[in-house]
Amino acid sequence: MPVIPITDLDDPRLADYSHQTDVALKKAGGTGLGLYIAESALVLERALRAGHRPRSVLALGGSVAEAVALVGDDVPVFSGPPELLEQLTGYLLHRGLIASLYRPPLPRVDELLKNARRVVILENIADPTNVGAIFRSVAGIGADAVLVTQRCSDPFYRRAIRVSMGTVLQVPWTRIGPWGDARTQLAGFHIAALALRDDAVPLREFAATAPERVALVLGAEGDGLTPDALAAADTVVTITMAHGIDSLNVAATAAVAMYALA
Repeated sequence: MPVIPITDLDDPRLADYSHQTDVALKKAGGTGLGLYIAESALVLERALRAGHRPRSVLALGGSVAEAVALVGDDVPVFSGPPELLEQLTGYLLHRGLIASLYRPPLPRVDELLKNARRVVILENIADPTNVGAIFRSVAGIGADAVLVTQRCSDPFYRRAIRVSMGTVLQVPWTRIGPWGDARTQLAGFHIAALALRDDAVPLREFAATAPERVALVLGAEGDGLTPDALAAADTVVTITMAHGIDSLNVAATAAVAMYALA
């Protein structure tokens, strides 16, 4: 398929890029499970390596050849001058290209946990920036899987993917249900909840004798973990702080805790 020059911003094939919200993309008609947006050749490459299927690519002139090399001749690559693409998307494509991809089906929890030793659970974290930063940290340090609760921000949201540098497309993840069900699914794992509590065990102490299979639970900043999450935990763990500081950003907490357990 030849590269398609953009001449009409009302072309329906460009609708994926036209000021679409993440929610609208997730509900895009005729796409099965919806769509998500990958920004930059690096993130697109990681998506393709994960087996995700692109619908189209939008590229600046200097990135067209790279886009075609990544997706081949069967995926449409649209191109135009920077000011026209900025008018279409609402922002400057300083990363060279963005791509629209079909959301893949999420794996079952038991599939992800079968051979996992270190799992990270995100409970109700609303900020996609934090979700993306957590994925980037735990991907680099070595999490086998990430589980997110139903009220947690979607890892496929554009900002989460961008901040994670595409690692949300590399680390296996899926959603979990209520803690009653999740506790059963996590049989064999020691659930360690990161929280500020008087009976919490210091992270260094916990890591020194950590069980073989650990699921780290992280909660939303401000509200912290829910009572159900704390009740499901085998151990409540805390990071010892200095200078009167009581806690870290949740993404920093994930990195520190995973590193201690790596």
